[in-house]
Amino acid sequence: MSSTPSCYDSLCTKNREITLLANTYNVLDWDQETYMPSGGITYRAKQLAWLSGKIHELRTSESFRDALEGAEEENSDATQAANTREFRHHYERATKLPQSLVEKDSEVTSLAKAAWAEAREKSDFASFAPHLTQLLDIARKKSELWGYEDEPYDALLENYERGAKTTEVATVFEQVSDELTETAQAACDKHQSIPDNLLQGHYPISDQQILNREIAEDLGFDFSRGRIDTTTHPFCTNLGPDDHRLTTRYLEDDFTSSLFGVLHETGHGLYEQGLPSEQHGLPVGSAVSLSIHESQSRLWENHVGRSRAFWTKWLPRAQEIFPHLTSLNLDTFLTSINRAKKSYIRVEADESTYDLHIILRFGLEREMLNGELEVKDVPEAWNERFKKLMGITPPDDAHGCLQDIHWSMGGLGYFSTYTLGNFNAAQLYHHALQDKEIAHACAQADYSPLLGWLQNNIHSKGSALFPQQLMKEVTGEGTNAQFHLAHLKQRFLGA
Repeated sequence: MSSTPSCYDSLCTKNREITLLANTYNVLDWDQETYMPSGGITYRAKQLAWLSGKIHELRTSESFRDALEGAEEENSDATQAANTREFRHHYERATKLPQSLVEKDSEVTSLAKAAWAEAREKSDFASFAPHLTQLLDIARKKSELWGYEDEPYDALLENYERGAKTTEVATVFEQVSDELTETAQAACDKHQSIPDNLLQGHYPISDQQILNREIAEDLGFDFSRGRIDTTTHPFCTNLGPDDHRLTTRYLEDDFTSSLFGVLHETGHGLYEQGLPSEQHGLPVGSAVSLSIHESQSRLWENHVGRSRAFWTKWLPRAQEIFPHLTSLNLDTFLTSINRAKKSYIRVEADESTYDLHIILRFGLEREMLNGELEVKDVPEAWNERFKKLMGITPPDDAHGCLQDIHWSMGGLGYFSTYTLGNFNAAQLYHHALQDKEIAHACAQADYSPLLGWLQNNIHSKGSALFPQQLMKEVTGEGTNAQFHLAHLKQRFLGA
């Protein structure tokens, strides 16, 4: 005679069913960003809105609540306790939002992403502005329904970074802003005489795809469980426990644009592929936060992918595929890919200037949410602050306030996690290299021990711990920006 399933088992079954729908949503969303014909957007928006509503309905149902309450009364081990804790957190937030708002959010976002892509192509912020106005209105409503201690941004930040407070993030940014600005200026001054066109040449997309795949595979990305496709704005998405999609964009006169995009998204993909598979569909089987996710992408993109050891191995292969690169030696190549130069586009910014892009966006988001900055004034505010930070003014909206997809996908509250991710990446990489075996292997461009360390210490933990608990467990302290500042000074100033 079979025993009655525990409330916890019932809860897990329900959430795994919800995850099936969520992954189906992700498939349709991925298709919209990659292969869907433009004429399909209106119906796709309705499909996604219906799915988001159905997911919300299941997450807030009486049967889910009853199973959750029962599970909270049962004896539990550490994993069960962590899952139940996260179930409660997500249930409480979900039940505060009416299904109509959830469906509207999905439909507005789907249409906004398509509008953003067209507006970016035409460099026309005015055509995107009505969509951003709608998205801000929805974001404010969600903030009010969720509740917050200090300001609306708190409620949105909690979506991406569990336990973080806006004022705490702002304080950290204020503490490092001057040093980041000084380091960036010194690096740009030092590299001013380096020519722009050291890598100039023709790089067929098909050849770029060969190199990108070889490198991603060598780092550990499993292509039997993933693939690389083309999109307007690079991203990584999870379509199931064994289906992780990376995307990039290509420039035929610069192979490093797509390659560093792939390195970045490979970091995300390795994290997703390293999560505990037995916990798929449960909180502990998912990533803990975006700053931890970004720590993985930035670690592989920058600490590994821009290093001498990495290119000692991969430059000869790049020269085989792109013969005109044989005119460059290793030192010249490294000088080119690590050149500090103020630029308009965040995803193509060098490490020394990158965080200034994030500080700009973080400030604008807070002001928009607080009603201190109107949507119509965003381009002017962007350009004015960009000029103050970088000393240059974007020539048009495509190089300014329209360059990122995040606002169009409803990602308000997201941007600060990139710089927090940079801080975490430097801190984690520093501590990984304290292991002599890992340090020796990395010096030989063998990154399997490093990946194993990350899988052991970060990936396998999923969401069992809060982000700062995880950082303390792995490195002995919470996020510390000094590791990142030291890395920048060493790489760009030799300090």
